[in-house]
Amino acid sequence: MTHPSTEKIAPVSYRIVILDVLRGFALLGIFVVNIEIMNCVFMNQDAFSAQWTSSIDTLAVRLQQLFFYGKFFPIFSLLFGVGISIQLVSLKRKGIPMSFFFRRMGALFLFGVAHILFLWSGDVIHIYAFLGLCTLLLVQLKPKQLIIIALVIFLFPFYGSLFEWITAALGYQPEVYLKSYTPETIETTIREGSYVDGMQLRMQEYKSNLAVLFVSLMPIAFTMFILGLTIGKKGWLQDIPRGIQRIKKPVLWIAVLSNVYRVIFLFFLWETEIWKVPFWRTLFIYGMQISDTLMALFLVWLVVYAFQYAFWKKLLSPLQYAGRMALTNYLLQSFIGLLIFSSVGLQWYQTLSPIQTMGVAMGVFIVQVLLSKLWLSFFQFGPLEWIWRCISYWKVLEIRKKG
Repeated sequence: MTHPSTEKIAPVSYRIVILDVLRGFALLGIFVVNIEIMNCVFMNQDAFSAQWTSSIDTLAVRLQQLFFYGKFFPIFSLLFGVGISIQLVSLKRKGIPMSFFFRRMGALFLFGVAHILFLWSGDVIHIYAFLGLCTLLLVQLKPKQLIIIALVIFLFPFYGSLFEWITAALGYQPEVYLKSYTPETIETTIREGSYVDGMQLRMQEYKSNLAVLFVSLMPIAFTMFILGLTIGKKGWLQDIPRGIQRIKKPVLWIAVLSNVYRVIFLFFLWETEIWKVPFWRTLFIYGMQISDTLMALFLVWLVVYAFQYAFWKKLLSPLQYAGRMALTNYLLQSFIGLLIFSSVGLQWYQTLSPIQTMGVAMGVFIVQVLLSKLWLSFFQFGPLEWIWRCISYWKVLEIRKKG
């Protein structure tokens, strides 16, 4: 490997570029996972996946399990937390009232609701908006206090029981929302039903998946938000290269131990007698969730570490264009998924194999990078980023580049 680049980069510019590269990296990984769910809904995943037995499809599934599932949502969440930290410092420095931040989170929540209604039920940005407001309650805390809170949220083992208690008190029964749907009727609705039929299905899917949001996604997202806020408070963004070198050894150990556990879990554990015991199975799955999140942190470190070297910097830099338009590209991926799989487009629902969906995701993302670079050569922001900023500042901002 070549030596780290000695190119002089202004700290602020370097920080912005590397964060955008990481956002682009996260967008790619998220789409590789999401397109699998767009291709086949959760309730039929096991039966659908079982039919793909070729070596190339088996390899694709293993790659997704090892390097994609559960990794990129935490990365995106961490970056959102870092972004909140930067925004709050900027608001204070510029004397901008906190109403800006409330409008920003409110607009993001509406984007998320529209995403669910019109494109795909697997939205996460409405969760980000809600948790972003919750993060405000913690901004006055010291980094050590934030880390303790993050660990408690991350390691708390009873979210499932807590959710069951809350839903019982509210009379909420997630299983009833898809009771009238079978895998066959879902396939018919998506491939042949009207757009309105698809909207109705998306709402039922969303309501039935609230348990997944509450038990799995929200705790991880909030943990990573707090960690991102901690990174900003400790000033680690001011000297990224030194910080990356300083934590190299513990991060590598985390990666090794996480991957050893992941390999045992994915390839061997399912066939053992202990896996059949519900208590231990739940514990092993919980361990996998922890392992995935730790692996996500390793991937962040790895990208930032690699970015110090000229070859990898050149290879990774194009990701920044997609990352600068993360909101636009995230929703665009769902729109493309709608066109590929539903009745308004190609009607390919449950027809693509794992290797094909991975290939489509990679191809779409490459096009997104190219289109983002083209767009940003004429405009300062992505189209949805511009709308978001206009709502946040509560005025119409110039979108075209000057000169």
